[in-house]
Amino acid sequence: MGFKEINKENYNTNKAIISTQVKSGIDWFDIETNISFGDQKINLKDVQKAILNKTRYVQLGDGTKGILPKEWIEKFRKYFRVGEVKDNSVRTHKSNFTLIDTLFNEEVIDNDAKIEIMHLKEKLNNFQSIENIKIPKKLKATLRDYQKEGLNWLSFLNDFNFGGILADDMGLGKTIQIIAYFLAGYQKGKTNLVVVPTSLLFNWQKELEKFAPHINYLVLYGSNRNIDNNELKKHDLILTTYGTLISDIEELKKFHFNIIVLDESQAIKNPNSQRYKSVRLLKANQRIAATGTPVENSTFDLYAQLSFVMPGLLGSMKKFKEDYATPIDKFQDEIIAKELQQKVHPFILRRTKKQVVKELPDKTEMIITCEMGAQQRKVYDLYKAEFQKYLLGISEEELHKSSLHVLQGLTKLRQICNSPALLSDQEYYGNQSSKIEELMQQIDKLKNEHKVLVFSQFVGMLDLIKEKLEQENIKYAYLTGKTRNREEQVNLFQENDEVRVFLISLKAGGTGLNLTEAEYVFIIDPWWNPAVENQAIDRAYRIGQKNHVIAIRLIVPDSIEEKIMKLQEKKLKLVEDLIHTDKNSFKNLSKDDLLSIL
Repeated sequence: MGFKEINKENYNTNKAIISTQVKSGIDWFDIETNISFGDQKINLKDVQKAILNKTRYVQLGDGTKGILPKEWIEKFRKYFRVGEVKDNSVRTHKSNFTLIDTLFNEEVIDNDAKIEIMHLKEKLNNFQSIENIKIPKKLKATLRDYQKEGLNWLSFLNDFNFGGILADDMGLGKTIQIIAYFLAGYQKGKTNLVVVPTSLLFNWQKELEKFAPHINYLVLYGSNRNIDNNELKKHDLILTTYGTLISDIEELKKFHFNIIVLDESQAIKNPNSQRYKSVRLLKANQRIAATGTPVENSTFDLYAQLSFVMPGLLGSMKKFKEDYATPIDKFQDEIIAKELQQKVHPFILRRTKKQVVKELPDKTEMIITCEMGAQQRKVYDLYKAEFQKYLLGISEEELHKSSLHVLQGLTKLRQICNSPALLSDQEYYGNQSSKIEELMQQIDKLKNEHKVLVFSQFVGMLDLIKEKLEQENIKYAYLTGKTRNREEQVNLFQENDEVRVFLISLKAGGTGLNLTEAEYVFIIDPWWNPAVENQAIDRAYRIGQKNHVIAIRLIVPDSIEEKIMKLQEKKLKLVEDLIHTDKNSFKNLSKDDLLSIL
């Protein structure tokens, strides 16, 4: 039919004029595209909408409909599948360089992009296997074989200008692998950035000081932060938290980092969150994510993390959901799942405890810090001030006659670190607990694959945790000094696969238990006597244990707990005095010692 006959449909009589140019970015290619029908121009969003709606027609500004050429529809479909639309261009990761080479003539690819594609093709053609790199001499640790492989893999990604997700199980040493990688590629004047949950800030500082004490790092956290560009350049590494990053993003996005690492990167799994939007604004030569749980709820969890480390690899959020997340999660489509697995496989390294169990030590210990909420902190500060006032008002002589009162004061502060709900005072101060919040997050991550022991000195704390487990429908065993059917509870945990958690009071569970099914042990309220804690941890690591045991202490920062941990290292005599509170209580403990704890 002629246009006169079909013009009732108001089709535009002009042919589509489509011009493209491929340009090279830091770790992506930009396919800039201009489309016009006569004097009517359209943007890529309109084309994307038409293709999603499976139509060849796009609405133009003058009310007419433009007809897209059939050969271009297939091209556009491929663009949108592997890239993200940014204004009038499609941004695709450099890992898709073969697609660029196949789809475009040389004349539309600018010189930088041509050189980049040629360089990547050469590397790929010469690639035999991931090379072994030298362990940095300045690393104060011996890497296990699988950790060396992790270091080699991170270096391989860097060779191709790729990012990746280090997804080893919790406790396998992701932090030490990343520190070794920083040291292996150390260049003066290059600043790296590590973003962590607040709970792991202390742990990262300890690991840096232990394994790489010469790394000059700056902690961006709390008040009086200095985020001037010149100040950042003075440091090898910037350590900050997700919350601080959101607050400081306007300044941090101006700085070009060498490597950015997101620890516990499942924190950005929601692409609509402030965390995700903030980290996407950061600039770097390479991006690494580290997580023990790359997929927590659905395939879509992968999208946000991979779109950070490899922008453009998986295309747009909507397209990923349509092409992968829905078919895999809703319809269990194995063919699509395999296609996605092949696509992401080079950029994710995951080793489980079962795979590397022969290389692991008997047990690994780590610390997670739990920042108190405003309500909990207010109660703590109130009691601390009252206790300090009491200590300042008595003499050294009176102190040793009042050991019971001093012990009660210390115990109250420890209880508040767990939850103010544990206080036996008449007034109720609420049940806010940063430790329970952190513990439940950890249990949620571990419960499908691992069994967990939870120890506390306070039965009341175990009861608060029990309530949370019941709310989340997580089955548990429970053992305190009042439990008569001890063997029944032990067998329930050891033999029933549905029972994932065992709540145990330190007093009741310190001896006589053989809990070889447990792999993770949480010490909720660390006390001055490490021997008591080690005894509890050893409930899991016993004869017959085939699993590597990971022990985690939950510590409230800027509290009595943190001070005692520091004093354990520096003042062993003080620790000994505190251990024997039941006999010669506080015999050699001065008022200054007690005030320093506060």
